[in-house]
Amino acid sequence: MGGCAFDVSDKPHEACGVVAVRSKKDAASYIYYALRALQHRGQEASGIAVYSGGLKVKKGLGLVSDVLNTEEISKLESKVGIGHTYYSIKVSKPENVQPQFLKTGVGDIAIGHNGIIVNSGILVSKLKNEGKHFILESEEEAIIMMLSEQIRNTNDIPKSIKAVCKELIGSYAFVLLIDDRVFAIRDPYGIRPLCLGKMKDGKGFVAASESVALDVLGADFVRDIMPGEAVELTEDGFKSINIGASINRAHCFFEWVYFARADSVLDGMSVYEARKRIGWRLAKEAPAVADVVVPIPDSGRAHAYGYALGSGIKMNEGLMKNRYIHRTFIMPSQDAREISVREKMNPVKAVVEGKRVVIVDDSIVRGTTMKRIVKMLKEDGHATEVHVRIGSPPLIAPCYLGIDMTDRDQFIADNRTVEDIRKEIDADSLAYISKEGLVEALNIEKENLCMGCVSGEYPVNIPGERRRFQQTLEGFT
Repeated sequence: MGGCAFDVSDKPHEACGVVAVRSKKDAASYIYYALRALQHRGQEASGIAVYSGGLKVKKGLGLVSDVLNTEEISKLESKVGIGHTYYSIKVSKPENVQPQFLKTGVGDIAIGHNGIIVNSGILVSKLKNEGKHFILESEEEAIIMMLSEQIRNTNDIPKSIKAVCKELIGSYAFVLLIDDRVFAIRDPYGIRPLCLGKMKDGKGFVAASESVALDVLGADFVRDIMPGEAVELTEDGFKSINIGASINRAHCFFEWVYFARADSVLDGMSVYEARKRIGWRLAKEAPAVADVVVPIPDSGRAHAYGYALGSGIKMNEGLMKNRYIHRTFIMPSQDAREISVREKMNPVKAVVEGKRVVIVDDSIVRGTTMKRIVKMLKEDGHATEVHVRIGSPPLIAPCYLGIDMTDRDQFIADNRTVEDIRKEIDADSLAYISKEGLVEALNIEKENLCMGCVSGEYPVNIPGERRRFQQTLEGFT
């Protein structure tokens, strides 16, 4: 995202959601509704690619319902296709929208990608040196070129997918269309989520970023796609292709803390229950003397419920969210910016007036919105005290694997103590869940989580950063 917009949510942003479908008919309709279910993973652009005697693509900037309508869907008649909804970590341009596609000598290839390929610059340079001509110079375009070259040499698509994936460093959950064959692929660490479903009455099979997409389609959850696995959706089911898994996983903890919808199940774990356990543990680690627990809607609600259970303090809805407000453009004055925050969220005076309030949220990035919410509760809601509790450890390091957090300067916690941050946001107290508490609440071994943004240690080689389990920075270039 460029500097032209003011994001009042002050939250990390996921890159995108992906879906792949093979059905008896109307694949595009299934993809459309699945993308709607995944809209929370990206609101800037969306698209669908299908194959029926040739590749057909419809994509553009905007929400799924802005880009695709009944008339457009009817033009995409097919039994097989992929879809993508996306939040840009670049400046949003129509040409960046996925699925990206090329017509190659081995067929029409389209790809939708959730994640970041860390060595994409090296791959693009290598392909250029080999004489390849790029339009976008994107990592997705590079992957298509590499894949088409492998297929040309081997005439074996599964083998070619495996060969290309071995060249990729980073995070990826791909959906891939090669003529009328459709694949879903997850990186060796399982950093981004991806699952399989079977539609009822034998109508087809689906792969998607989250189980909520299957729920919307009325599909039965089959299983999560395993780290280091590619799956081809077929008319009769699916075929598994082992592309090579890491000994340790590196599931992104933020998927459970914030990104995924609360009604999703990721890698066998209910997102809602995980957030509730985080809140409960936070209450035990950082109790507060207060009268009411108030969630920051919507992502902080399950955390707050858990905190209320753990603390014995009743929870009530003390902040109301205007669900029809999305992004707000930068305004020329501080007063106008304050109005934009109040427009999106407003205190319920009957709940907070004269009360000692604990507000619970999933994370703090820059702290600007939290500071305004604290001020709003005190000045407009007339709360006597505002205590802030956060369901993730302090964010101190960039994410290079698919979250729009790549600059240390944007983190309020960078080189600051919790007390420094408390003073900055003007809260009466502030506490974050500990890294140990988060791991315990998620019930996943620390060795199988990616916690780079809170630890500064990453599961893959990032130039200049510390790799997980490595004691020094020697060897980085």
